[in-house]
Amino acid sequence: MSYKLSGRIKLIGETVQVSDKFSKRDLVITDESSMYPQFLKMQLAQDKCGLLDSYKVDDSVEVSFNLNGRLWTNPKGEDVFFTTLDVWRN
Repeated sequence: MSYKLSGRIKLIGETVQVSDKFSKRDLVITDESSMYPQFLKMQLAQDKCGLLDSYKVDDSVEVSFNLNGRLWTNPKGEDVFFTTLDVWRN
């Protein structure tokens, strides 16, 4: 699923090397389109991490992102669900 969001940048995280094959960078965008501002945490992965290099906090931005969900069964046999907003273009 692909979506777009416009807002102001609240936070730009550092690129984190999660494993040998995976790196990510967090982004928080403030959506002020309703009465109560929403702070939406998104992530950029792999080669997309560099897309944020030219931005700073308080910049206006429009991003395209995918809504992804996955299931992981932990060592105790319990199902854990994850939802991520993966930015792929700004």
